[in-house]
Amino acid sequence: MPDADRQDATLEWVERVATFCVEEWGLTPITGRILGLLMICDPPERSAGQIADAIHASRASLTSNMRLLTTIGLIRKVRVPGDRTAYYRIEDDAWEKVIQRKIAGLGAFGDIAEEGLALIDDANPARTERIRAAQHALTWLRDLAARHPRDATT
Repeated sequence: MPDADRQDATLEWVERVATFCVEEWGLTPITGRILGLLMICDPPERSAGQIADAIHASRASLTSNMRLLTTIGLIRKVRVPGDRTAYYRIEDDAWEKVIQRKIAGLGAFGDIAEEGLALIDDANPARTERIRAAQHALTWLRDLAARHPRDATT
């Protein structure tokens, strides 16, 4: 594949990652583009300027999105000996962290559903069943992940 075609295909793939991140996780498109680029680039590290140029983002919007991704542990800043530029790379366990957070969030809602069950009486079986269905499904997932932490993320 010629270099220009490969670059176009790579940018299209990065955009697909961004679209997924927007639709599934509510992230901004730039955040998704950063993740996509850092997943596919070689070498795996890029400076903020290189990332901004590659995804056509302003430095200001890039900075806030990079800070978010660093804070939540999906990317990290790295230094190259003898180079004053800060580089960023995706964490090796980034996707495991995403899955763990998602499972924890769903499990937390299962706990809220349990609290809801305690608030109602059994006089209205339909209402009880709606809450019980949420509680059962979400706490099952949480408990499954707790029993098999590595299996739930690989």
